[in-house]
Amino acid sequence: MAVDESCPVCRTADIVCGKWTLLLIRDLAAGNTRFCELERSLSGISPRTLSLRLRALEEEGIVERQTYAEVPPRVEYALTPKGLALLPIIDSMREYGERWLALECAGAAAVALGDVSVPAVA
Repeated sequence: MAVDESCPVCRTADIVCGKWTLLLIRDLAAGNTRFCELERSLSGISPRTLSLRLRALEEEGIVERQTYAEVPPRVEYALTPKGLALLPIIDSMREYGERWLALECAGAAAVALGDVSVPAVA
């Protein structure tokens, strides 16, 4: 993606618009999370992709990795203050989806089932 370095929207999109990235940040909002927990919550993501996304977010200062000297070794990931600052974007996306897309999905399902009494989205 071409990034206009002078545009904050372009620079932010360059960081967060990678596949899985916003969902990964959403899941990390719950607090310290282990790799395997992220893998389970993001069904369909490959371990390689998850590792690459976590590493990229770590390089951007959005995620921090904590390694514990235990046997077996334990690694947890958490959002940094910079990462936590992205949560209002995710909350806005959730609100948008609930307001605009949930109704469209319900309407499409009703039409497919032959229920034409579902009101149109305003």
